[in-house]
Amino acid sequence: MDSQQQERHFNLAKASLQQALTWYGNTRRHWHYPPDPDLKAAVRPELQKLQQAIAKLDRQLLRIATFGLVSRGKSAVINALIGNKVLETGPLHGVTQYPQTIRWELPTDKLKIDLIDTPGLDEISGEQRSKMAATVAADSDLILFIVSDDITRTEYQALYELRQQQKPILVVFNKIDLYPDRDRQAIFQQLQQLGQEANGTALPLTPEEIVMVAAEPQPMAMRIEHPDGRVEETWETPAAQIDPLRDKIFQILSQEGKSLMAMHALVQGEKLQQKIADKTIDHRQQEAEELIWNYAKYKAAAIALNPIGVIDVFAGTFTDLALIRALARLYGLPMTSYEAAKLWRNIVVSAGILFAVELGSGFFVGLGRTAGLGALTLNPSAIGVYGTAALAQGGIAAYGCYIIGKVTKTYLQQGCSWGKLGASTTIQEILKQCDRRTLLYRLQSEIP
Repeated sequence: MDSQQQERHFNLAKASLQQALTWYGNTRRHWHYPPDPDLKAAVRPELQKLQQAIAKLDRQLLRIATFGLVSRGKSAVINALIGNKVLETGPLHGVTQYPQTIRWELPTDKLKIDLIDTPGLDEISGEQRSKMAATVAADSDLILFIVSDDITRTEYQALYELRQQQKPILVVFNKIDLYPDRDRQAIFQQLQQLGQEANGTALPLTPEEIVMVAAEPQPMAMRIEHPDGRVEETWETPAAQIDPLRDKIFQILSQEGKSLMAMHALVQGEKLQQKIADKTIDHRQQEAEELIWNYAKYKAAAIALNPIGVIDVFAGTFTDLALIRALARLYGLPMTSYEAAKLWRNIVVSAGILFAVELGSGFFVGLGRTAGLGALTLNPSAIGVYGTAALAQGGIAAYGCYIIGKVTKTYLQQGCSWGKLGASTTIQEILKQCDRRTLLYRLQSEIP
């Protein structure tokens, strides 16, 4: 992707997050309902994280995290990239005890990069390990997964779990000086085989996302023969073979650096908005139930009392749309008339049979009642038939309205980040524009 397209993605992400922060941080979003102090306190952490995501974009800060099992050379890889031994390394297990962040000073001021070193994934207990990995990965734009020698099932499982964070990953095969016969294709095939054995599916990975390095090569014995015949043996440590990884990272930064930052911010924003919607719907539960039942009663009464079938159908549809809008206002989720109508159509499709019965009964029973209305003046005994039909139609209408209210809550909850400049909408827009050669393009199948 060219720089202009990346800049556009970057600006779209900022605009999307700012729109979400403005909307959900506005106390007037609940229409005429008074703001709930408990709800405001509950969503405050998500609003703060939205602010932090915007601030990170403003700083143009890209975060690269390293993961792997113990003694795979994660700290050594970071040292080699920076060109200075800033992190402790050693032959003992567990040198790195907690995540550490190092600023990678680059000759350009366009992007700032933080490198994050993490403890070995196999030296932390399961729950704590998963929590640490999820937290660090969620705040990263790119992941380096460090391996060496044969890749174990434990490593594959850790790699698979990290992939669920919907972040681009490079597999870095370290210590290539000790395994000169290994190549990218062999590593790729091993990963594919492990995937088939583990869950029957291979990771969406290509050989181009595998990089071979020797971050901290082992010392080599050197034999020195002096002119006077003396022979001296010494040890010499070769220079780190890190250029393939450094070049790959620079290539990614050039092709999609800002787009990666934009995607990370949007995925984070999407999850935060989902949490806000979940908490909002939970706090407004009782009010929503009362609102749905009131609309169901009004709809039932109006349709039961109205004798004209065609009007029943239109009145019922109008009541359902009004309920959708009322629920959106109660929850404080954005909903235009067009979106309400689109939502209603989706609900009708998803609940097909029920609403076909409601609309069909509304029309045909209503027509029968219309005909019965004319007969009432001639045959008073038709009143019983007319009343029974009216009650039946009113009951069906009330039940249909209640179901629409329940389904609307689910749609509003799941669709909170869609719409113009919504995080989900913007994510899909960016993914469609990605070049086939980019890491972001290969994330299309993983980001819903």
